[in-house]
Amino acid sequence: MISGLYQGQDGDTRLELRIDVDGGRPTGRVSGDLFSVTGATTAYTGSFVVHAPAVLAEGSRTRVTGRGVFTFDAGTSDVSVTLTAGSGTAKVAGRTYRVAFVSPHFRQVLLEQDAVAGTVPFTAYHTGTLPGPSGSAPRELGVAAAFAEAGVGLSVAEPGVIPVEGAGADLTWDDAELHHAMTQQFSRFGDAAAWRVWLLVASRHVGGYRGIMFDHNGAHQRQGAAVFYDAIKGDTPQARRAQLRTYVHELGHAFNLLHSWQKHLARPPQPLGPDGGFGDLSWMNYAHHYRPGGEAGYWAAFPFAFTEAELVHLRHGFFHDVAMGAHAFGTGAAEVEPFEPPVEDRSGLRLEVRAKDWFGFGEPVVVELKLSVTGEPRTTHGHLHPDTEFTQVAVTRPDGRTVLYRPMLRHCADSAGEVRLDAANPALYRSAYIGHGRDGHHFQQPGEYHVRAQYAAADGSRIVSAPCLVRVRYPAGVDDHRVAELMLGEEQGVLFSLLGSDSPRLRSGNEALDELIDRYGGHPLSVYARMVKGLNAERGFKALTVDRRLRVRPPDPAQGVELLTAVTREAGAGSLVDNITLNMVLRRLARAEARRGAPDRARAVLDRMVTLFEGRGVNPIVLGRIKRQAEQAKAALTGPE
Repeated sequence: MISGLYQGQDGDTRLELRIDVDGGRPTGRVSGDLFSVTGATTAYTGSFVVHAPAVLAEGSRTRVTGRGVFTFDAGTSDVSVTLTAGSGTAKVAGRTYRVAFVSPHFRQVLLEQDAVAGTVPFTAYHTGTLPGPSGSAPRELGVAAAFAEAGVGLSVAEPGVIPVEGAGADLTWDDAELHHAMTQQFSRFGDAAAWRVWLLVASRHVGGYRGIMFDHNGAHQRQGAAVFYDAIKGDTPQARRAQLRTYVHELGHAFNLLHSWQKHLARPPQPLGPDGGFGDLSWMNYAHHYRPGGEAGYWAAFPFAFTEAELVHLRHGFFHDVAMGAHAFGTGAAEVEPFEPPVEDRSGLRLEVRAKDWFGFGEPVVVELKLSVTGEPRTTHGHLHPDTEFTQVAVTRPDGRTVLYRPMLRHCADSAGEVRLDAANPALYRSAYIGHGRDGHHFQQPGEYHVRAQYAAADGSRIVSAPCLVRVRYPAGVDDHRVAELMLGEEQGVLFSLLGSDSPRLRSGNEALDELIDRYGGHPLSVYARMVKGLNAERGFKALTVDRRLRVRPPDPAQGVELLTAVTREAGAGSLVDNITLNMVLRRLARAEARRGAPDRARAVLDRMVTLFEGRGVNPIVLGRIKRQAEQAKAALTGPE
C-alpha cells in the first residue's frame, strides 16, 4: 500500500504528490501541485497528472513512472517516483524532491459549518438501514466519511449557532440574503484559493429548495453552500438518507463538480454517462430524475459514492480547478459551440425563446422561455428557469463569439416538480433575466445578438430552441449614454439578478440606481431601478453580522408602494417590463399595501392585475392562471407570500 499524499521540498519549491495506484478504488494515476516558497509566503505555481503510470515493485521498493500533463512548460514531461517504507524521491519537471508520506487522503479540506438556531445539523446515516445494492457494504456515513471514501480528508470545525433574536417568524432566506451572508464570510476566508468551505444550515429557502451552492460571483467562488433544514428535516431513515445526499451534493459543487447531466460543460469537458447523465449513480445526480426507475431505482442501486470520473477530478484535478476560491464553477466565460438541434427528436416537446423587438442600451435583457407539447400529452419536470440549470442558454454576440449564460446563483431543484402538458395545460412559461450572470454582463454593446436555449427533459431528451434575435439599440443622446453607464456596472448587474439587496458590498450599485432615479427619473429605463429598489424595500432583509448574529431589517411597505406603484403606472401596452415580471411586481405591490394597513387597496391592485392582462390579450389559459393567482394572493394578504 503506497497510495496517499506525500510532501517534499527542493530549495524554494514544495511538492504535494498524490499516488493513487492501490487501496480503495484506485484510479491508476499520479498527480501533484507545485508551490514556490519565499520567506514566510507560499504561492501556487502549477500542477501535473500522470494518467497511466507504470508501477514496478521490487521487494520493499516501489517505482512509479510515466509521462505527465502539466499546466506549465515543464521542460520534460517524465515523472518518476521511488519509494521505500513511506519515503523516497520524486523527479518532476527536472527537479528531485525528497518526499515523505503525509496522509492516506489525497487532499485535506476544512469544513466550517454554522447553523441557524432551531435547525439540527445532520450527523450520520447507516446505509444498511434501508434496502440498497447488494454489492455496497453497509456502513455508518456522515459527510466527512463520505468524502473520506473519495480520498478527501474533510475536517469539520466545531459547528457555530447563529441566534435569531429579532427575526420574528420570517426565517425564509432568499438569494440576496444568502449572497450577503457569503460576503460576510469573505472577511474571514479572503479572496484566495484555499482548501476551506463554509456550509450554512438555514431554515428554508423562498423557492423551497433543499440546498444551494450560492457562492458563484466574483473572482473567488465555490467557498459557500447552504442546506435548508425545513425541506430535508426528519428522523426517519428515508429523511436521514436524503439529508446525507443533500449535504454531500452541495459540498460536491464546492469542489467544482457539476450535475451529472452537465458534465459536458465542465472544464475540461467530460463525456456524459448513461441516459445523458441521468443514469449516473452519483451524489451529483438527482434521485427523482434517475433513469431508469426514478427515485426508487436510484436508491435501489446507489452505492453512496462518486463516479470514477468524479473521483479523478476530486483526487487529481489541477489545483485551480478544484480548490475553493480558485477557478470559477464550470466553464467560465469561454467560447462554446451554439447548441445544435438533435438529428432526431421524438420528445413531443418544443422549446421557444422569445424577446421583445428591441432593448435600450443598458436595459436588463429578459427573455421568455416557453415549453409546450407538439402532439400527444407529455410529462416532464417544471424546472424551466436557467437558475436550476436544467435549461442552458447560449448567447452569440455581435462579434460572432458564443458564450454560455451562467446564473449568478444556481439552485439545486432537488424535487420532482413533475408537470403534465396537455390540452388543458399546453405550455410552461418562465421569464429569465440573462443580461448578467456570474461572468458579468453579456449585452454590453449595441447590435444584434442571437440567443438559443437547451432544456434537459425528465427522460434525458435535449430540447433545443430556434435562435431568438435580441436587438440592443444604439444610444440616441447624452442622457442615454449616462443612463447606460449607471445600469451596466457590475454591482448593478448583481442587484438586478438578486432583485435588490441591502449588502454593503453592493453599496456603489445601489447608489448608481439612486442617482438614476434622482437625476434621470423621466428616462424609460429608470423603471428598472425603481422596480429593484421597490422590491427590496417591500421585503425584510436578513443579514449575518461579522460576529455571526442574525439581524433583520423589517419591510418598508411605504417605500415599496411608492416605487412599485411608479413601475405599474407604466404598465400600458408599451411597458418595458415583461408580463411575467409585471405579474410578480403587482402581487408584491398588493402585499406592500396590505402591510401598511390598506387591504382594500391591496385587493384593488389584484383586481387591476387581472384587468390589465385581459387588456394585453393574453391567452385564456394563462389568464385563468392569473385570476387564480389573484384570488390566492387576496386570501394571503395578511400572511407571508
